Amino acid sequence: MSEELLVNASPEETRIATIENGVLAELWVERANKRGLVGNIYQGKVVRVLPGMEAAFVEIGLDRAAFLHVSDIAWAPSEADVTERPRAIHEHLHEGQLVLVQVVKDPLGTKGARLTTHVTLPSRYLVLMPLDDTVGVSTKIENAEERDRLRAIVEDSDRQGHGFIVRTAAEDANEAALRHDRDFLLRLWAVVSRRAEAQTEIGIVHQDLPLVLRVLRDLSSSSIERIRIDSRENLSKAQQFVSEFLPEQIELLEHYPGERPIFDIYNVEDEILRALNTKVQLKSGGYLIIDQTESMTTVDVNTGGFVGHRNLEETIFKTNLEAAQALARQLRLRNLGGIIIIDFIDMIDEEHKRQVLRALEKSLDRDHAKTQVCAVSQLGLVEMTRKRTRESLEDLLCEACPSCEGRGKVKTAETVCYEISREIIRQVRQFDVSSLTVLAAQDVVDLFLDDFSDYMAELEAFVAVPIRLQGEPIYTREQYDVVLV
Repeated sequence: MSEELLVNASPEETRIATIENGVLAELWVERANKRGLVGNIYQGKVVRVLPGMEAAFVEIGLDRAAFLHVSDIAWAPSEADVTERPRAIHEHLHEGQLVLVQVVKDPLGTKGARLTTHVTLPSRYLVLMPLDDTVGVSTKIENAEERDRLRAIVEDSDRQGHGFIVRTAAEDANEAALRHDRDFLLRLWAVVSRRAEAQTEIGIVHQDLPLVLRVLRDLSSSSIERIRIDSRENLSKAQQFVSEFLPEQIELLEHYPGERPIFDIYNVEDEILRALNTKVQLKSGGYLIIDQTESMTTVDVNTGGFVGHRNLEETIFKTNLEAAQALARQLRLRNLGGIIIIDFIDMIDEEHKRQVLRALEKSLDRDHAKTQVCAVSQLGLVEMTRKRTRESLEDLLCEACPSCEGRGKVKTAETVCYEISREIIRQVRQFDVSSLTVLAAQDVVDLFLDDFSDYMAELEAFVAVPIRLQGEPIYTREQYDVVLV
């Protein structure tokens, strides 16, 4: 599979697109006024301990206090505590305590950032765990001999009592490269720990790399053919970073000087617009409906215009297979996370069900986020989860509609007319009124004057007060005011 990275950079916004076989597969967006927080290390202050939730709220200098669960707190059990029992939150923390924390999940919606005291520092090949002394190897490195080789190199090196995780990108890396990463991380941790000790107020101690350098660092795919950057300034920074830490990638970097925007080469802008729609069209004629809510994401599969050639079961099977592959791409592109419920078209053949599940799991193999897929339930639904660490594409680029306030529906003009009539009756009974003026959206006023004209006359006679209607072009359909005179 051929793969390219396109970097579109401006002073206020940076966007990176992953192109696989000429198709947009993944998108990162970072804005200057809203940089991602994952990986940042802060000196925080505990502002509230919640024993009933086994958690605490920690102030780190953001708009909302961040959340720290007891399971995310690093601690070393005493020698006498041989059972290593789980400790209660009040045994770890108390209000006003300073604590070194790292962000593991950006603020999402109304929720604050998620924190951990298991501080880690990543590099190209390794992740340093300064509060641990174990060595682990990424499960995505499947070759047993390679896993043992990498583990032995790290375990036998001078780790200064710290733990390390060998990343997927380290597969086939030589010993010198691993030791270079180890030394870099140990020096970085020494700097971070000195800053933390000297800092007595809440605030940031260590900030992760900007988006472009972070993506280059975390890049683990060997199929990337080139990395095209449309900003000379960012290209220079990337070349400097890559020459020091990732010399094997220096030839992949190139400047894009074209007058045509770089994202237009592969119709990335159009793909982004389509990714904000709920409907995803399949090549066969079927389609997906993806509905993202705060609690979960639901996906409905439909045959649409695909009528098949042989029989109904075969038509359904082919639609579900195509839908499984398309869905895996949409999850990455839209960065959907949490609980995801997929309603494939009902299949009778058990082998067809297994093949659709296998197709979904195989398509998810290229996903950088951790996923877990369950078998088809008795209701014919597939339940899965995808780790969520940053905002989805929709949450990042959009906001709730001011007309419907995020419901996705607005009341009909007829419904609003009846609401206004009830409000008029309420006002007349409560106050001494000589006349009324109704300010409402133009289509509501038009309905009152047209189809509801008889009803309006009856209402005016019933309340015995003159009623004047005034259309307001700036009002949404559900917005109205009854002004007393």
